Amino acid sequence: MLFRRLNWNIVGWFRIVQTISYLVIAVGFGAMIYHGFAGGNGFQPSHMLRLGLSFTGGTDIDVQYAQPTTADKVRGALAGLGLTDESVTTAGKDGKGFIIQTQTSFANDSAPVWTALGTVASVDRAASQITAVGPSLGREYLTRALWALVIALGIQFLYIAFRFGWNYIFGLVTVIALVRDAAMMIGIYALADRRADDAFLAAVLTVIGYSVMDTIVILDRIRENTKLMAGAPYDRIVNESIKQTMTRSFNTLATVVITLVALLALGGGSLKNFAFALLVGICSGGYHSIFYSAPLVLGFRKRQMEAAAKRRAAGLAQGRAVSARARAESSSLQSRGGVPREDIVAARRERRQKAKAARTTPSAPTPRYRKRRDDAVGSVALEEPMAPNDELIDPLDAQEAGLHDAAFEQGHEEIRLTFDESEEHSEERHEGGEP
Repeated sequence: MLFRRLNWNIVGWFRIVQTISYLVIAVGFGAMIYHGFAGGNGFQPSHMLRLGLSFTGGTDIDVQYAQPTTADKVRGALAGLGLTDESVTTAGKDGKGFIIQTQTSFANDSAPVWTALGTVASVDRAASQITAVGPSLGREYLTRALWALVIALGIQFLYIAFRFGWNYIFGLVTVIALVRDAAMMIGIYALADRRADDAFLAAVLTVIGYSVMDTIVILDRIRENTKLMAGAPYDRIVNESIKQTMTRSFNTLATVVITLVALLALGGGSLKNFAFALLVGICSGGYHSIFYSAPLVLGFRKRQMEAAAKRRAAGLAQGRAVSARARAESSSLQSRGGVPREDIVAARRERRQKAKAARTTPSAPTPRYRKRRDDAVGSVALEEPMAPNDELIDPLDAQEAGLHDAAFEQGHEEIRLTFDESEEHSEERHEGGEP
């Protein structure tokens, strides 16, 4: 919990971290180029990095002496044979056993080797042996190693992209960091002039698995904080995620480094080579996971947002261009005596509004009845509803026009209105005292 309280702007250190990484890789590859020219026979790509016998082929000699001796004496005895890239490693604690590796092949004639080794001390031939590694096997080892590295990186990319909802940014950042770890391991190996053998390949693949594990923890925290800190700037979300996981990353890295340092100091020759490769790779992986991978996510995110903004701006510009073109076409049409497009659009809008108003108009009132018709069965006069478009006729006008003859046939009397008589009767009632 110590790092979480620190007010560190880790994402602001990205350029410094990136520069340091570039410098280490550049110095390492510079050392590889130097080794390529060091032979004096021009540039030799095979000499850029000291490859083990598993990659180049040669001879592996396991010699046992009857009495203890030193590696320097054994190396001096072999100096007259003109060995290429030989290495002498002590095997065992009694000082009697040694492992000699060289790229020079002695498969067909091993007598000069035994003769030279016999000048140091008596050789136990029953416990000693010479193993030849052919160049074809070395090329096969190298090809498989490269394929293993490519397949591991590809699977890591697909898994991380799937794990984070097919977010290519997280997968791409992880692959870039892993490639940097491998490049830094190779560069430091060239600076240390160590032999890259099977142990080195195993260390590279181990570092890939370890580094991606630490990187996923940080990226997963970024994804969680994106929801928990919604609305906060993305650089703050990334920075807080790094600080929240830094304690865990530091503790894991420290425990592994302590073990590897002990193995490097007290282990045997082959174990020391493996421990050195792991130590370089794990320190590089922890460095990149904390200070490089997460800030790189912020950089890719900014580029993604800028690209989206450019696409939106391009879409708005295209829309404005289409509107301007439409206005220009409308003006041109109007100048030629045609109907402008705006008027057509307005007329269509007005028709749609009228149609909508007609659909929402309340239902018509109950129809009125204007005439009768005879029922064919019961000879009963029935009234028919008026049609919506029939003209309304006043009853008095219908009587004067003789349209009431059908009423006489049914037994109805003629309608008579006498307003004068009503007035006379009303005056008589008032004179008689009637109300």
